[in-house]
Amino acid sequence: MRFVTINSLKEGMVIAKPILGNNGEILLHSGVVLREPYIIRLKEMGFPGIYIEDTLSKDINVSDLIDPNLRSNCIKAIKDLYTDLINGKLISEKIVKEIGMLLDEVIDNILNNSELIVNIIDLKSYDDYTYSHSVNVCILSLSIGCVMGLSKSILFKLGMAALMHDLGKVFIPKEILNKTGELSRNEYEIIKSHPYKGYQVLKENHLFPYYSCIGVLHHHERYNGTGYPNELTGTDISLLGRIITVADVYDALTSDRPYRKAMFPSEAIEYIMGGGGTLFDPDITRIFTRIVAPYPIGTCVILSNNDIGIVVKNYADCCMRPLIRIIKHNGEYVTPYEIDLKNDNSARGIVITGIADL
Repeated sequence: MRFVTINSLKEGMVIAKPILGNNGEILLHSGVVLREPYIIRLKEMGFPGIYIEDTLSKDINVSDLIDPNLRSNCIKAIKDLYTDLINGKLISEKIVKEIGMLLDEVIDNILNNSELIVNIIDLKSYDDYTYSHSVNVCILSLSIGCVMGLSKSILFKLGMAALMHDLGKVFIPKEILNKTGELSRNEYEIIKSHPYKGYQVLKENHLFPYYSCIGVLHHHERYNGTGYPNELTGTDISLLGRIITVADVYDALTSDRPYRKAMFPSEAIEYIMGGGGTLFDPDITRIFTRIVAPYPIGTCVILSNNDIGIVVKNYADCCMRPLIRIIKHNGEYVTPYEIDLKNDNSARGIVITGIADL
């Protein structure tokens, strides 16, 4: 399978991975043949693209870190919790227990994953952002925590903080959250209040670990003290906060927002790398860049020799030099063959220069 951007989709293409709606339900199953009305609706919903199955990408498999049905159930549970708060209800013990059980499954899925590399472009719509973002930040944060060797108890607290990190935005007016223009000073101060608002709600609820509440409070602090709400520096920021901030920024950068278009993973990773030691904990930054692929499997890339290929495999210790299946040479389709930018001596002078739309 391979990833095709939304503007390059054509009738007759076959969907390779299920497409989820903003309630976690499956909108289109794998194996469905695209029709024009489907493509129009996917564009309207703001999907960046989809994975398709074709002869060019035959036998290229893009696997999820966690089971898609589990991810869908997490999205539904987070939406239920947010909806209760929006409607003025208290967070119920029942929903917290449900989220806790789902979180245990997520942790087990990640711990049991033999190759811990985030190798997929997330497929989410504009409307799906809040809930998908929470689950994505949880998965990314737990992946970092697993590589760090954190205990399962700490992983649970980390996962819960990541799932709840943006809860305070429930209390921020939508016209401020979704503003496309520059925020006024007063509007920005209102936005900056959301970590503390979320912390307060969770702490007063008494159903969440206190360390998770602190992680929520600290998720917008920055390593050099330029964050908020308390302008903490270095290790004065909780470990959970330092992990979540990296995952949060990455997923936000790779998502379409009202005020800007999504970055491709390689661009977002470059930003994270550039912020290591200033905005972000340098050790966490190094771990993150080992486990998130700049060019996920199934991505069509342009090489410095003008060949075009599909990423087949990534290497944690050499993230910018994957194994690539060449499909076009000198602008013409060729019988596919593979080059390994990491291990092939003949490929040492070749680098990836961009993303191809095919």
